[in-house]
Amino acid sequence: MLTIETLRHRIGEEIAVSDWFEIDQNRVNLFADATDDHQWIHVDVERAREESPYGAPIAHGFLTLSLLARFSGQLLRAEGVKLGLNYGLDRVRFITPVRVGSRLRARFTLTGITDVEGGVQVSWTATVEIEGSEKPACVAQMLVRWLV
Repeated sequence: MLTIETLRHRIGEEIAVSDWFEIDQNRVNLFADATDDHQWIHVDVERAREESPYGAPIAHGFLTLSLLARFSGQLLRAEGVKLGLNYGLDRVRFITPVRVGSRLRARFTLTGITDVEGGVQVSWTATVEIEGSEKPACVAQMLVRWLV
């Protein structure tokens, strides 16, 4: 398992890569219900096939972003950390739309560790890849507080 001290020597390195995760229409519909964002390009399968420039419905950008909690929660753990908190995002870009049926994974590169009261603030560059695509779906600068 990682430790905060070993991570301090790995700034600039890729630390973890998640498994692939499929985005299905049910997940997109549930996200639409949770956020009240029922734009047709996400939830109207037939219309999206016929009218959208992508030829299929696409996932909400914020759905893609929200999956960072899933991916990071599985991968980014350090020994001695009692609690991890999402502290925020410095920059987010949605580069490539995610068609329903696509598989995604995330890569995490450590960009910094700063001591804060009660623990550390860890900065990550999270890149969400689409299987078979040269360009990522999303790139985000994540800030996480680890309390020890």
